[in-house]
Amino acid sequence: MRAVFFASLPFLVPAQKNYHWRIAGFYFFYYAFVGMFAPYWSLYLTYLHFNPIEIGILMSLQPVMRLIAPNLWGWLADHTGKRRLVVQLAASFSALCYLGVFTTSSFWGMFIVLSLMAFFWSASMPLVEATTLSYLGKNSAHYGRIRSWGSIGFIVSVMGLGWAFDYIAITYLLWAGLVCELGILIFARQMPHTEIVAHHTDSQPIKAIVMQPRVLALFGACALMSVAHGPYYTFYSLDLVEHGYSKTAVGALWALGVICEIAVFFVMPLLSKKLSYAHILLVSFALAALRFLLIAWCVDSVPLLLLAQVLHAASFGATHAAAVGLVHQYFQGRHQSKGQALFGSLTYGAGGIIGGFASGPIWQHYGASALFTCSSAAAALGVLLLLYKLKLSRAELKKVSL
Repeated sequence: MRAVFFASLPFLVPAQKNYHWRIAGFYFFYYAFVGMFAPYWSLYLTYLHFNPIEIGILMSLQPVMRLIAPNLWGWLADHTGKRRLVVQLAASFSALCYLGVFTTSSFWGMFIVLSLMAFFWSASMPLVEATTLSYLGKNSAHYGRIRSWGSIGFIVSVMGLGWAFDYIAITYLLWAGLVCELGILIFARQMPHTEIVAHHTDSQPIKAIVMQPRVLALFGACALMSVAHGPYYTFYSLDLVEHGYSKTAVGALWALGVICEIAVFFVMPLLSKKLSYAHILLVSFALAALRFLLIAWCVDSVPLLLLAQVLHAASFGATHAAAVGLVHQYFQGRHQSKGQALFGSLTYGAGGIIGGFASGPIWQHYGASALFTCSSAAAALGVLLLLYKLKLSRAELKKVSL
């Protein structure tokens, strides 16, 4: 285990892998931004006196742009063969648009600024995922160890800000976001150039790959998981604060989930030797359904709330690693960037939109318990979809492993 840990540290890897730290740095600041935005931006919007429905709309803008933007940028990257340049352009415009949050406190002003920022911000990650997996090549099982630096960035952000906001004004959140945007921009300029390797599916239209039953099942189930997480990213922090938890405690609970996520990233190569990616997804979805029930009905029980956060390892960590691995297997050659972009759009994008927009009215009219019970139901529907797919192609799924 000690060897595995030190092998993941970007400053200790051999010289021939000197791009590890550059990719890791991008992940670090990208998810540090998520750690700033997801738990605390709704608190800032509350400070600006927006109502729950307005907060739900503004917090859903990122999923909306993740539905639209990645497909455009993914097509551009695959068409030109210049992923790195596209990532750099997206990071530059994202940072520029983010500056607008310092100039507005109105709903429509914030709507415009966050829409523009998210359009460019959401473009980068699918391309970086494709770059990372192409760079690793046959060592793609070690994707999680590089991706774990994104989780570390999230922890640093969510813990540091959670502690800070018990002592300073929530308005300092804007400056934390700017630091993250600049970090993204700096490391975007350090990304490696990766060649797009020819594959026999290059002559196929991408629609032919997407319409395969195994791909539709994967996208559908992961979209349901994003629906389940929509309320979590929008109202989990507010729910905790309303139940008397300090902002330090809120940050610690978010961080606990991501620490467990990191642990899963490190053990994924071992898990995938025992189970197919599809079976890992099935177990993860079942545990996610349990997790959201605990959040819905046991928020006053610290031990059960801690257990719910430990299960973030399954609901996000294992789910994300297994799903990205499958997408990399299904979309090869010139379809890699478009495949990752479609996955992000149709799952995190469309699913996040549904989960985010539905959160506000359910929270306002029925309360937190009903809202997170809906999250559990969405994850349970994902279990049923995966079971259906497992029943259809049990022999095929046994072959889908690292």
